[in-house]
Amino acid sequence: MPTSFSFFFAAAEASDAMPPAEQGFTQTLLMIGVALLFFYFILWRPEQKRRKVQEAQRSSIKKGDRVTTVSGILGSVSKVNADTVVLRMIDGAKIEFLKASIADVQSVSEEEAKKLAHDD
Repeated sequence: MPTSFSFFFAAAEASDAMPPAEQGFTQTLLMIGVALLFFYFILWRPEQKRRKVQEAQRSSIKKGDRVTTVSGILGSVSKVNADTVVLRMIDGAKIEFLKASIADVQSVSEEEAKKLAHDD
């Protein structure tokens, strides 16, 4: 019998050592807040900046620019439409792509753009 009494006393002492329920809830909310801030500054914010830069590149595409598509196709811009771009390949073939499929834009200088405009 003395062992069962010592078990109850140990349980009572352990419950005194536990933090109050409010403190545990506050810590949980604080950790969730820290995690949300972490995800915002490490994941969401840089992704938004990258997306804005890509949109700016896509909206500034002009005739003569060298572009790379997301599938890895390289070409020169032959014609720019509202939502699409016609690319001229190295062999002279022309393919129409959505602007959203353009991954990288390498702008040409104004002199080269004028020369390309006179060529067509």
